[in-house]
Amino acid sequence: MSVRVLVADDQEIVLTGLTMILDAQPGIEVIGQAGDGRRAVELARRLRPDVCLFDIRMPGLDGIQATRCLAGPDVADPLAVVVITTFDLDEYVYAALRAGAKGFLLKNAGAALLSQAVHAAASGEALIAPSVTARLLGAFSRTGPASPPVRPIETLTEREEQILLTVARGRTNGEIADDLHISLSTVKSHIASLMAKLGARNRVEIAMWAYETNRL
Repeated sequence: MSVRVLVADDQEIVLTGLTMILDAQPGIEVIGQAGDGRRAVELARRLRPDVCLFDIRMPGLDGIQATRCLAGPDVADPLAVVVITTFDLDEYVYAALRAGAKGFLLKNAGAALLSQAVHAAASGEALIAPSVTARLLGAFSRTGPASPPVRPIETLTEREEQILLTVARGRTNGEIADDLHISLSTVKSHIASLMAKLGARNRVEIAMWAYETNRL
């Protein structure tokens, strides 16, 4: 079954390009397009796509506000949102992740990484563009989090600390398994444990916690 995607961008040429790229990928189908955040939220609530791909800067509601409406902490049945932006040091990206986005990419990411991010989000993972993960999240964490980092309900194990660092660097489950020479199911188990201990809703929040506590 194809991953159903809603794409939102206020630049028509970018919207068309992203749609063409995604529709050409195996296992992905674009089911809706929007030129602003308000329309994106309306379509998302009606169509319930597997993944929403939102630009940061849009009229009406911007990508941050649209993400918060669909994936924020107060949303009972959140959708998977991936933010895509032109700027690798855009102050709005960190806010978008805070709003519930599962990950972000740059618009020059290329078809392969775009497809990977969509599939990752659809399967409950999050992909942060590896080329900017450390620099971007590191830069924003140094400005100070919105609130003090939570304290784990239990101390992290040595292996969980290792998994934490790989997640913060934007590695996928498969890459983590290869890096640490453990099974995919073991990786998933450790990530589930990390989320429970940190009160994190997704991998992005795990990554942000790592930066906010100066793990990287």
